[in-house]
Amino acid sequence: MKIQEKQEYVTTPPGACEKPIHALQFYQRIKMSEIRCLDFRAFLLWKGLQYMKKYVLKRLLQLIPILLAITFLSYGMMRVAGSDVVEQKMENTGSDISQEVVDAAREELGLDKPFLTQYVAWLGGILRGDMGTSYVSGKPVFSTFISKLPATLLLTVTSILLTILISIPLGILAAVHQNHVSDYLIRALSFIGNSLPNFFVSLLLMYLFAIRLGWFPVIATGVSLKSVAMPAITLAIAMSAKYLRQVRATVLDELSKDYVVGAKARGIGFSRILWGSVMKASLVTIITLLMLSVGSLLGGTAIVESIFMWDGVGKMAVDAISMRDYPIIQAYVMWMAIIYVAVNLLTDISYRFLDPRIRLGGDKE
Repeated sequence: MKIQEKQEYVTTPPGACEKPIHALQFYQRIKMSEIRCLDFRAFLLWKGLQYMKKYVLKRLLQLIPILLAITFLSYGMMRVAGSDVVEQKMENTGSDISQEVVDAAREELGLDKPFLTQYVAWLGGILRGDMGTSYVSGKPVFSTFISKLPATLLLTVTSILLTILISIPLGILAAVHQNHVSDYLIRALSFIGNSLPNFFVSLLLMYLFAIRLGWFPVIATGVSLKSVAMPAITLAIAMSAKYLRQVRATVLDELSKDYVVGAKARGIGFSRILWGSVMKASLVTIITLLMLSVGSLLGGTAIVESIFMWDGVGKMAVDAISMRDYPIIQAYVMWMAIIYVAVNLLTDISYRFLDPRIRLGGDKE
């Protein structure tokens, strides 16, 4: 026979709380805020914020060893490549230069020192807030990197908006009209979009809209909506083709659950069920897909940016790798690591607000 545990209750002074509360809760409230009666919802909110602070701090601390490992590996891999920026410059000039001049140039850039010495020197500069100077342009790495961010941010925002406008409505339409003509047509378009590589779509759009119709410039002339249109459409086609199938599958899964059947049995309209319950439950999957895309887009899309000569982070990274510009490459690697950790952190936090059953870290209560 189960014996109920006796609980100790205390009575608060007049003017405090009319209902008795558990002694442990009472003393915790007094200790926490020195207020006799604290609304329990506020107490839960305070505890949730404290837990979230600890979680965010833990994730940010995990970024330190990730950055150290990634930058060390990338620094070592560039050394294994077999050539450096001095050799690349000499090859581009096409002239015969003596070995003494090459050695002097390497010594000036510090490339004659051992690998570990170079890495420790670069790491020390990062800790002092100095990201170094580009070996090719001679400009500070930080200012060079910052100058490329506006183009990357514009391309990211435009591509994500186009993807949302295409994939979510078509995914919902295909789910609602499952196994109908519209569903088959949308799935066929999705299959075609997944089959086309980005470089082919880029060249096709360039020929059709830039050369034949003349609506957009062949090569980006600056950070503007007219210049970003074709790169953004190229990326949106690829992402939408993949995501609308995910949206369709998620909505179909929610439509088959018992709460939808029960809502229909109570006479609730289908549109209210779809937009009030099904889409809300599907947001976790949709947010995950979009945040992953944001992370990859903020890191730059090298192929698309290079084809359209879009002066963003991705093109900067490709140029730096081809010229062995180590400081620029290291800055790009750090940016990618920070972006992915930050995006995953924001995704985990958004889960908590979209579905309270999900704990920070991905586990369900």
